[in-house]
Amino acid sequence: MAVYFFTNPMEPLASKIRPKNLDEFIGQEHLVGSNKPLRIAIEQRHLFSFIFWGPPGVGKTTLARIYAKALGADYHELSAVSAGKDDIKKIVERKPDLLNQKPQVLFLDEIHRFNKAQQDYLLPSVESGKLTLIGATTENPSFEVIPALLSRCRVFVLNELTAEEMNKIIARTGFKLSQEAGEWLVAMANGDARQAITMIENTAKFYKEITLENLKNTLQSKHLRYDKKAEEHYNTISAFIKSMRAGQPDAALYYLARMVEAGEDPKFIARRMVVFASEDVGLADPTSLMIANEVFRACETIGYPECAINLAHGTVYLALAPKSRDSYNAYFEAVDDVRELGNLPIPLMIRNAPTKLMKELGYHKGYELYPKEDLLPEKLKGKKYLKNKKMRP
Repeated sequence: MAVYFFTNPMEPLASKIRPKNLDEFIGQEHLVGSNKPLRIAIEQRHLFSFIFWGPPGVGKTTLARIYAKALGADYHELSAVSAGKDDIKKIVERKPDLLNQKPQVLFLDEIHRFNKAQQDYLLPSVESGKLTLIGATTENPSFEVIPALLSRCRVFVLNELTAEEMNKIIARTGFKLSQEAGEWLVAMANGDARQAITMIENTAKFYKEITLENLKNTLQSKHLRYDKKAEEHYNTISAFIKSMRAGQPDAALYYLARMVEAGEDPKFIARRMVVFASEDVGLADPTSLMIANEVFRACETIGYPECAINLAHGTVYLALAPKSRDSYNAYFEAVDDVRELGNLPIPLMIRNAPTKLMKELGYHKGYELYPKEDLLPEKLKGKKYLKNKKMRP
């Protein structure tokens, strides 16, 4: 077993081994690799506001700290779960050191939990450059960040960590794991480094060895459940979706109740239901998308506690609805062709012809309102993405 000597014995292991610079950082090569945008920004000390969008435990907080340190900034860290306008006001109204002026950098974790009024309050300070904002969110910022604020921030998308990257991070903990235990831990953590490190730390508190059995025992302990705003949040929404997919309304309602009682954002739940309606129910019951959208609208306009009933209504409907992934599978098969073959020439007959020259070149020539001819590019003629074209009412 590894032994660490730190000044603060209460500091979590994930914090103790947190990278201090880009050379120690693992993952997100598309952002921090050689000549990549975030590495350039850090090494050249570019000052600008941005938002990290990605799953939990992939390095958002760590990269924010590395960036602020490189700039020599006064760094402030808040969570939108507990912070409010007064916390922002204290930072903005701080009297600057006129002899040693430093940029003011605010890292706002879970920025999607700030409501419109709170984001509006933040906007002038970001707009004027008085405050450099680094937001972090697990939700699509296009939905959760007001347009005016989003337009003043660059968005960096962070990816789930790969198994190889997870193994490198696990090795840094200093604890020795068997291959079996390591593979199980990587699969369980699902790309979340913080979850893997926390599992190791909690297991080490009760057991002398980090074995597969001991890891599983730790996971099952009711005293060591993960924060409902982080890993448990994702475990529960996953169980909710899988229960609806399996056509089990009772299980789906149970996981819905857990999320509601934990104070989960109702729009987060409803948004997943809208996705589910197209991804899993799809053509088997097109009405499901309308139902899911109305549930989302109800959550927006009504809020808790009443919208919990709307969520329950939609949950039962989606769980009992027939399922079809035909359109989902067909779309991603088309995506594979686009990525593999690139932009194949579009048949002239269905091209737009806004100019005389284009018409002379044959654009739009021979077009019929309901043509029988295959309209796919020449290389894909006859390709069938949608295997079942029957749609249920």
